[in-house]
Amino acid sequence: MTPGSARQPFVEALAKHLPPSASRLRLLDIDGRCGAVLAHRRADLDIRCLAADDLQAPRFAPAAADAVVAFDPDLDSQMLRLIAASMRPGGRFIAVLPGGAVSERWVGLLEAAGLVRILVEPAVDGAGLLIRGEKPHPTVKPLGPIQMERIQSVARADADLLDLDRYRGPYLHLLIRQSPNKPVWKLAAGEAIAWRALALGDASNAVLLAFSNLPKAVGFLQPAVLLDQVRDVNKVGKFAREVAGGWDRLVMLNPTLDAIKDQPLIWLHIDPQTAAAPDE
Repeated sequence: MTPGSARQPFVEALAKHLPPSASRLRLLDIDGRCGAVLAHRRADLDIRCLAADDLQAPRFAPAAADAVVAFDPDLDSQMLRLIAASMRPGGRFIAVLPGGAVSERWVGLLEAAGLVRILVEPAVDGAGLLIRGEKPHPTVKPLGPIQMERIQSVARADADLLDLDRYRGPYLHLLIRQSPNKPVWKLAAGEAIAWRALALGDASNAVLLAFSNLPKAVGFLQPAVLLDQVRDVNKVGKFAREVAGGWDRLVMLNPTLDAIKDQPLIWLHIDPQTAAAPDE
């Protein structure tokens, strides 16, 4: 087995490929070789270790894991099929093999297990192998205009009206009106972008409406737009929890439509430079 110090850069490379998730990412660690490094990097991981031989009886419910990770596993088609069965739609399998080499056969192996969006590349500085694949989403009929099961399946993982003081997710998301509504590369000389975030109340006593993950924000916004409760949102801004802790406004985390019904909504200026870079 590779010593822990030599294993660390490979596991850190793997960590960069973890998928977007709710405030707690449900992670299955095959043979327990990645969890310690990952837990040091991410406080939002719900890590379960499982021996490769025990994959037929996973500790997560079937189709529940957001990600399955493995360090130097002995992969075969049967193992990959069991891994795929343990993940939710959109869940991601990521493995690093320090002695592995990039080869087309890995693509075929992951495809045979039903995985998509496959990545096969050197793991660290041209050495070793990193492989990644996702469990596809089923094709479903829309629940309504622009609604998708992919969004709702992740959104439901976090409860409504969470207690912000107890929230341990890495980010908060705000519904933003950006002006001018164009990319940075289209700005004229001296032209600056301004953000205003959706809030409840009045200017002197407003409460920011925030969401624990992007699907939760979109799942709220879709019906709010259809009911004409919210207009002209053109961006979702993502902010680190530590940044949100410095806001001088109260925050309602994961509001419901009932919570804003018949309440005045306003837009508060917020600095776009304090936002985090996107994950994907």
